[in-house]
Amino acid sequence: MGRDAMKAGLLVATSTLLLGISLALAQQAAQPPHPMTFFVTSEPIGNGGNLGGLAGADAHCQKLATAAGAGNRTWHAYLSTQARADAPAANARDRIGSGPWYNAKGAMIAKGIDDLHGDTIEQARLGNNVTKLSALTEKGEIVPGLNDNPDPADRTWAYAATHPNSNRHEMLTGSQTDGRAYTDTGVDHTCNNWTSNAEGSGQIRGNVTGAAAQIGLSDRNGGGNGSWNSAHPTGGCSQESLPRSHGVGLFYCFAIN
Repeated sequence: MGRDAMKAGLLVATSTLLLGISLALAQQAAQPPHPMTFFVTSEPIGNGGNLGGLAGADAHCQKLATAAGAGNRTWHAYLSTQARADAPAANARDRIGSGPWYNAKGAMIAKGIDDLHGDTIEQARLGNNVTKLSALTEKGEIVPGLNDNPDPADRTWAYAATHPNSNRHEMLTGSQTDGRAYTDTGVDHTCNNWTSNAEGSGQIRGNVTGAAAQIGLSDRNGGGNGSWNSAHPTGGCSQESLPRSHGVGLFYCFAIN
């Protein structure tokens, strides 16, 4: 084969390769992003830890999802409840479907329940994708976290209610790190199964008594362990008490279908 023929063949091969790459990139760009199946509520119900029970919390998820154009799915709040004489406990991990879950920008949060909670050593090592930059609201907004707003007044509801940039990284969960309900008795981890807005002891670490709820941190910053779903308890269940530890009553919502 002559040199000119070899050059021509090389040019054809190169052109074919470049065309293939261009087509692949075009197809990738044309693919729509994954629909939203996970979000952090952009606003609280506004009655502290009294969410109207699990049904009220689920309805809030559904309402916000519908307003964001994702109401065609069934949404559940990531919340556990404690066992009572008239009802068994509910585990947050059992309420949210099987995944995978994606945020409002199409980024994957977790492939499934095991990955979300790090059930195996390898899954725990890899972790899920609940971070400050990915745990977005249904509007696609980042939830303000620790040190974003250093104003000490952001620890009051009067301030937080009118300043959406205030630190509100605490997510109500009522759950242990594995996504299951607490089994101890005599300690409130769920604001009386999401029906109480009572004041508590005001303590958030140690000596916690009375009304309280276990929370996770959407930015994984603070709380001694930075857990996304089980960092520490609140100091109470009233709307006024939640901001004292940097929460306003937000929670995670997952599409179950």
